[in-house]
Amino acid sequence: MQSFLSDPFLFIANWLESVLLGWGLQPSLATFLLQLLGALALGTSLLLLTFLLIWAERKIVARIQDRLGPNRVGPFGIFQTVADLLKLVTKELITPQGADLIPYNLAPLLAVMSVVGLWAVIPMAPTLLGADISVGVLYIISIGAIGTLGIMLAGMSSNNKYALLGAFRTVAVMVSYAVPMVLALLVPVLLSGSMGMQAIVNAQTPVAFIFLAPIAAAIFFVSSVAEVGRAPFDLLEAESEIVAGFHIEYSGLKFGMFFVAEFLHAFTISALTATLFLGGWQGPWAEQYTFLGLLYFIIKTSLVYFVVIWLRGSFPRIRIDQMNALNWKFITPLGLASLIFTAIAEKLAVDFGLPRLLIHLGANAILVALTALALGAYARHQRTQAAVRQERVRRKSTAEAA
Repeated sequence: MQSFLSDPFLFIANWLESVLLGWGLQPSLATFLLQLLGALALGTSLLLLTFLLIWAERKIVARIQDRLGPNRVGPFGIFQTVADLLKLVTKELITPQGADLIPYNLAPLLAVMSVVGLWAVIPMAPTLLGADISVGVLYIISIGAIGTLGIMLAGMSSNNKYALLGAFRTVAVMVSYAVPMVLALLVPVLLSGSMGMQAIVNAQTPVAFIFLAPIAAAIFFVSSVAEVGRAPFDLLEAESEIVAGFHIEYSGLKFGMFFVAEFLHAFTISALTATLFLGGWQGPWAEQYTFLGLLYFIIKTSLVYFVVIWLRGSFPRIRIDQMNALNWKFITPLGLASLIFTAIAEKLAVDFGLPRLLIHLGANAILVALTALALGAYARHQRTQAAVRQERVRRKSTAEAA
């Protein structure tokens, strides 16, 4: 009983393994079946979690915007998402004439698979982890690229110029914001000395990386939100310009799979932020009682996810040129500077024995001050240019009147 309370996941795994071995299976086959069962359980749980995520987002955004949200189908509208699923399932699956069937039907699967696949390396508890590989961060980057491939396939295979334009627009933003996201990912790798996700979590004892690198944490969060296409970066569809984006030709369940991927991806980036910068499952007695580690992980992920929803319900969308300018003129240079400052601070802390927390906070404070000075100089330059343009217009108007 004590072993079950301390680590119920390992207890259940050992019990299932003993059952399979008792049936006469080879140890290698029993291990393979256990891994397959774990993957099925994780994938099914995530897809079912999407129902709760959609309902929670609708209710939270409704409260932020002084609305009621779903409140008719089931208690507090809890079954509204189930009703929406039934509607999508019963709708006809339409394939446009001239579409490339294989990539057209493969694109929704790739969109969902890329999100679910990220959870294979996210440690949810000390022993609750799909695969503890040494290149977990590199795996996250590579698997995330599959979603980009799915969007391109959806746009190119639909035989629709508007879908193609929507795919180009979406991929352009995703690839652009992947640059600062990768730069931010290098910071926890540098601080922990490893690309393994479990090693990064273990390295955040006793101080989480958000205190050592708050700027990198903010860059990772903002760039991840932009890559997912959430507000205020939700200009990927551009309904008034290119109808509904890359998924305009999809209907029924295929159409719904893209939105399942979007909602689950928003929760996934929250889990990644909690893992990389908030200590993941770390907390009091988490190593002694694994269930507590899972509870801490869920709480931290839910808090970050609430911020994602908060942003969606509070900010208007920005223009595509503003999105690109924000990325290439501000976030990417700031990400490079943050990586350099973090490397210098870590080197000073290790070689000279300086207090690690203080030296990193000092480095981030200096970077914030330099950024504020640069933004102030840029704002003054813009005001000067605007004044010059207004003066030119005034002189031209005076000359024309004379």
